[in-house]
Amino acid sequence: MASGKSLLRSSGVLLALLSLTALTVGSLVTVGRASSKSPSSSPSFVTFESSQVRPLAMSPDGTRLFAVNTPDGSLEIFQIGPSGLTHTGSVPVGMEPVAVAARTNGEVWVVNHLSDSVSIVDMSSTPPRVARTILVGDEPSDVVFGGTSRTRAFITTAHRGQNNPFDPQLLTPSVGRADVWVFDAQNLGSGLGGTPLSIMSLFGDTPRALTVSPDGSVVYAAVFLSGNQTTAIHEGAVPDGMMTPSTNADGVTAPETGVIAKFDGAHWLDDLGRNWDAQVKFSLPDYDVFAINANATPPTLSSTFSGVGTVLFGMVTNPQSGNVYVSNTEARNNFRFEGPGVFWGSTVRGHLHESRITVLSGGSVLPRHLNKHIDYNAFPGTQEENDKSLAFPQGMAVTADGSTLYVAAFGSRKIGVFDTASLEDDTFVPDQANQIELSAGGPTGVVLDEAHGVLYAMTRFDDGISVVDLATKTETAHHTLHNPEPPEVVAGRPLLYDARYTSSHGDSACASCHVSADLDGLAWDLGNPDGSVTNNPNPFRFGPAGDPSFHPMKGPMTTQSLRGMSHGGPMHWRGDRTAGNDPGGDPLDSHGALVKFNVAFEGLVGRTGPLTDEEMNALADFLLEITYPPNPIRALDNSLTASQSRTTSSSPSSATTSSRATAATTPIRSTATSARTGSRASRARPSTSRSRSSGTRTRRSACSACRSSRRSGLATTARRGPRSAGSASCTTVRSTRWSVSTARSSSPSPAAIPSGPTSRTGSSPSTATWRRSSGSRSR
Repeated sequence: MASGKSLLRSSGVLLALLSLTALTVGSLVTVGRASSKSPSSSPSFVTFESSQVRPLAMSPDGTRLFAVNTPDGSLEIFQIGPSGLTHTGSVPVGMEPVAVAARTNGEVWVVNHLSDSVSIVDMSSTPPRVARTILVGDEPSDVVFGGTSRTRAFITTAHRGQNNPFDPQLLTPSVGRADVWVFDAQNLGSGLGGTPLSIMSLFGDTPRALTVSPDGSVVYAAVFLSGNQTTAIHEGAVPDGMMTPSTNADGVTAPETGVIAKFDGAHWLDDLGRNWDAQVKFSLPDYDVFAINANATPPTLSSTFSGVGTVLFGMVTNPQSGNVYVSNTEARNNFRFEGPGVFWGSTVRGHLHESRITVLSGGSVLPRHLNKHIDYNAFPGTQEENDKSLAFPQGMAVTADGSTLYVAAFGSRKIGVFDTASLEDDTFVPDQANQIELSAGGPTGVVLDEAHGVLYAMTRFDDGISVVDLATKTETAHHTLHNPEPPEVVAGRPLLYDARYTSSHGDSACASCHVSADLDGLAWDLGNPDGSVTNNPNPFRFGPAGDPSFHPMKGPMTTQSLRGMSHGGPMHWRGDRTAGNDPGGDPLDSHGALVKFNVAFEGLVGRTGPLTDEEMNALADFLLEITYPPNPIRALDNSLTASQSRTTSSSPSSATTSSRATAATTPIRSTATSARTGSRASRARPSTSRSRSSGTRTRRSACSACRSSRRSGLATTARRGPRSAGSASCTTVRSTRWSVSTARSSSPSPAAIPSGPTSRTGSSPSTATWRRSSGSRSR
């Protein structure tokens, strides 16, 4: 494998070298807690790849900047002065902080995605410290303050988790899967984790971003994977011989498959315009964004918005007009096939998801495609197209006069600048003159400091903060935070997200569908009529009897997560990404299977050619580091309910992939047990039991092979693609800092897998301990 330096040079992505001493090259500095160990000497670090939502905030008086340090579990504090930013301290908070908001000059709220908590930091103490921790639902994502005098805190969470004070009814149809917890910020209650004023359940999947109206009376909550009104029709409901083309380019008869249909407001139609109304037996409302009356007691739902987008990343409100801007991508999974599109004339190559900002104005929903300059009919794209593109818009900020919007383009290493009037009436023209280049990649959030004429941008690829001069639209300084991640994680991450480098048009990457190394919740028909039949060397085969080979036309399959793939063996639902066809190759080699995806960069993402071997190995090394978050369904004491203790069998079934649907199945995540050595951590995943004493956090968990679905309750592939469960039995896992003791009991209840090739039951639980001491992390 090439060195990290040569790899990053070849990928065109500038990453800061992370060190525990200050770097003085130009204006690049490293800040954060000191430690006696570098990231490369911390083999037990566990990578969760939590997605930042609101990573930066400024104090109301404009004197301090706050930044979440997601991998290090801390809040970084900077003093703002005429000469720039000065780092003044770090406050340990919960695991994987993803959002921060300053309620007052002396009180800062930090949302901890994996700890299911919010840390309230007292800035008046010396040094600043966590004064209170409130416990909320599973995987909280964002926080805003609204209501009268903005004294109410609104926090988005999933409708599950050990902190829920009610039965979430995870298998009950019609129950919403998106929660908003509301607290009185001035009276949190005397309970250990605080007492919410109310918990609102919204009819959607896990919510993510929040924003609030200029007067604080309305809070808007966005569903993260909100879907796009598509569904997969099962092969059994499709008449034989109806799917076209009937062969691949080599003339080999294609298998009978299902089809994807999209609701156009009146009918369910496929990409050829054929009507499938008779096969779709139910429809569900298309709710993307919810408007909440923040002044009501308790707060109430006032309205909803539909057709906003497929994956909703961020929201911001125009302080003058009150219009809401929603950064999102819109999937094109209703179109078929990867590859060149020569034989059949249809392909989604280089045109998977469109990056957009949708304007909510009154009752109107106005999607705006940010890359309307791209000619998707031409391949490859031109360098001029690439230079103007903005991929994966996320955090945003609007000037006080409401005239200018700044948006972090996560996949482009840029900040997009838009005149709000031109954006709203769709007269803007993509232009490099209205884009700000950053020295580091992966910008996730922005904050405006108009008093000093600068903008601050969080860059996730290097865990840093860029300082941008608004007048010249240039970066003037860059600060990197202490980052405990292993070098292979830092080096490989850009290859998953960097659309400028991995696609010729500059707007597509693996992360178009594998959002945050997870999924988009949709089914895609990514067969390739121009492809050839390949041999299936795997020990376990799936397909028509007597036909063990892989035909290139495979029909609709849901996007699979890129998490928890260590020891996964062959990849894809059919296992057609396998090392078994290599001379001497092992079909159960996960790394060997992952590098087989290199063909997708040209055939699907739309790059002019594959990655180099060094780059593909770096991407595979990164992906094999990522694991799933803890199981939010298992009780804190690791006990099982009666239903969880039952051992039953399940079988594959078809599943609706329409947007905003729920049903009574529970996807199971694909996991496996491993004892990691060298620079990789054990695959055992910590769960959510917590104890706090002098800066130490303890977690109890089942090992990764024992996990049933950590996002139970959502049961359609419109929201969550199905997973296959790990089948490895529990073993004692020991690594540098891990100690996992096995505690066998009966298996938890398995769940039906809506549309995968196999169905397995989970295995037995174990417990593990996670501790972090001052200045270092061990798991």
